[in-house]
Amino acid sequence: MMRSLWTAASGMIGQQFNIDTISNNLSNVNTTGYKKNRADFEDLIYQTLRIAGTPATEVTNIPTGIQVGHGVKPAATQKIFSQGSLQSTGNVSDMAIEGEGFFRVLLYDGSYGYTRDGAFKIDSNGQMVTSNGYRVMPEIIFPEGFIRDTISISQDGWITCKVSGSDDIIDVGQMEMYRFVNPAGLQAIGENLLKVTNGSGEPIGGRPGFDGMGKVIHKFLEMSNVSVVQEMVNMIVAQRAYEFNSKAIQTSDSMLATANALKR
Repeated sequence: MMRSLWTAASGMIGQQFNIDTISNNLSNVNTTGYKKNRADFEDLIYQTLRIAGTPATEVTNIPTGIQVGHGVKPAATQKIFSQGSLQSTGNVSDMAIEGEGFFRVLLYDGSYGYTRDGAFKIDSNGQMVTSNGYRVMPEIIFPEGFIRDTISISQDGWITCKVSGSDDIIDVGQMEMYRFVNPAGLQAIGENLLKVTNGSGEPIGGRPGFDGMGKVIHKFLEMSNVSVVQEMVNMIVAQRAYEFNSKAIQTSDSMLATANALKR
C-alpha cells in the first residue's frame, strides 16, 4: 500500500484537531479571563532508505541520504497568556489583573484553583466568591451591615468599605496573587480555573503590584485575548491544509487504480 495514503490521513486528522482548537477559542471569545490555545504539531518517524555519508567510492561519501516521512501528529496545546483587553463594568466586586499573576480560590475538594477571572460575587455571608461559589483565598469577608457602594479596592489589593451608621473606613483584607515559572504548564479544568501540575511549577505568592505581580484594577474585567480575525485566518489555513491532504489521498487512490488496471 502507498505510504502517501497514511501520511495524508495523518495530516487530515491533525488539521481536524487544529480546527477543534480554533473552534474552542472562538467559542470563548467573550469568556472573562480566557487565554487562547495554540495547537503545535511535529513530524512523525522517518523511514531511512539511505544514510547520508554512506561510502560511494574509496575516497567519496554520499552527501545526502534518502528519508521518507510518515506524516504529522499533535505535539502540544499551549495557552498563550498575553494580556486581554480591560472592560469597565462599574461593579464594585469586579477586578482585573493588569500584568502577570492569578487569583487563587478554594475548590470543593480542598485543593486550590487559579484564575484570571475577576468577576467575583459577595454571597449571603458577606464572603467574596466566584460565580460558582468557590471562596477567594485568602478569605475576604465583609463586616455585617457593610455598604456595597462604598467598597474600594486599591491597585495593591487592599479592600476597604464602610458600614451603615459610621463614616469610618474599615479594612476588609488584601487580595493575594500568584504566578508560575511556566504558566503554560497549568491544567485547565473548566469554570475559568487552572490547576497546578509538575510542568507549571509551584505557585509563587505575592502582593499585587510587587515582586513581578500585576496590578489590581477595580471595577474592570479582563476580557478574552482571542483575536477573532486571527482565528478566522487560522481556520482558513487549516481548512485548506485539510483539503490538500484529501487531494493527496484521492491522487494516491487514482495511482493505485491505474496500477490495478495494468492487467485486464
